[in-house]
Amino acid sequence: MRLPLFIANRYLLAKKSHNLINIITWISILGISVGSFALIVVLSAFNGLEKVISSMNNRLTPDLQIAAVKGKTIDLTAFPLGQLKEIQGVDYVIPTITEDALFRANDKQHIGQVKGVGVEYQNIGRMNEIMHGGNGFQLSDGEYNFAVPGAGVAWYLGINAYNPYAMVRVYVPKRGNASLMSLENSFNSDVLTVRSVFSTEQEQDEKLVLVPFDWLSELLEYENKASNVELFTAPNMDINKVKKEVNAIIGENFIVKNQQEQQETLYRIMRSEKWAVYVILTFILILATFNVVGSLSMLMIDKRKDTEILKSMGADNRLIQKIFLNEGLLISVVGGIIGLLLGIILVLLQQQFGFVKFGTGGNYVVDAYPVLLKLKDVLLIFATILAVGCTSAFLTVRHAMRKEVKI
Repeated sequence: MRLPLFIANRYLLAKKSHNLINIITWISILGISVGSFALIVVLSAFNGLEKVISSMNNRLTPDLQIAAVKGKTIDLTAFPLGQLKEIQGVDYVIPTITEDALFRANDKQHIGQVKGVGVEYQNIGRMNEIMHGGNGFQLSDGEYNFAVPGAGVAWYLGINAYNPYAMVRVYVPKRGNASLMSLENSFNSDVLTVRSVFSTEQEQDEKLVLVPFDWLSELLEYENKASNVELFTAPNMDINKVKKEVNAIIGENFIVKNQQEQQETLYRIMRSEKWAVYVILTFILILATFNVVGSLSMLMIDKRKDTEILKSMGADNRLIQKIFLNEGLLISVVGGIIGLLLGIILVLLQQQFGFVKFGTGGNYVVDAYPVLLKLKDVLLIFATILAVGCTSAFLTVRHAMRKEVKI
């Protein structure tokens, strides 16, 4: 039935007998436009923020991490490291050890985590992107071992990575029933030179120190054991596909997590904030549709003579109802498309040129506000506009017909 849509389109564009109806109609379109514009811009801003945080965290987070379902450690003598290395697209398979530790340097101390990683970490390109100091990411030079603390740990301990004599002492709990009377009796400790620090995300920077795997294994008295096994894949690999192959090899006694699953809490918080804002702006969009209700009600009264003529030509109430339903939907669609187009243009300009800056004088990770346009957000917003517009128009027309308004 194209007739109701054709007539509704004529009513939208034609001049009404009362200029006030035209004004309210355009106010309705403007309100829907502002709501859809705000939705696409704000959701894109959250996408950009998530991308920046993910890129910072993922530089130090492996593509896949394997842990034991039961127990704290993995027995490397029985673990299929060789089979995992043969998976297509897997560049590195690296056992790691993570343990709570106490760090002391320059008469200062700090509690955090020490992570022992294999020397293969030095070959992972992304690691050099987060390093500060003159030596890049280096755990060993063949003769000496080095510690690489996070920038926050280095700050708490007063460590200067450019100082060739900077050192940190690492304390880890002794295995078994150690005495708690002194550090010497209850902890194993050793000293490492610091030649560089890393900087990613604040939580990791303030607690983590990277050290050689063999050095930490000896300090913890671990023999052929690891806390986790980390996999780093080639760029643009299908992580889910690799994950399925890994699961098929290691069996049910181990659990495999991708980057998002490793930082589930962080991603859950970001998504919760994004959808909370979406709900709030959707309510604002619903409020904007009250203008549509007013515009549609006045239009139905204004076009009373037209509908009487249509009825005399054989039109029934159902056809009349469809005309005004289409009219209300057209107002919402036109306003939504205008707002979406303006929002998309603004987001794309910000992505390309970054003209909205954070300001001067601050040490920011990025210079401009991060935004990222996603097609699914555009489709979601348009579907929301259709749902809100259709619902408001339907309720308005149904109410008018029930009250037997002569239109």
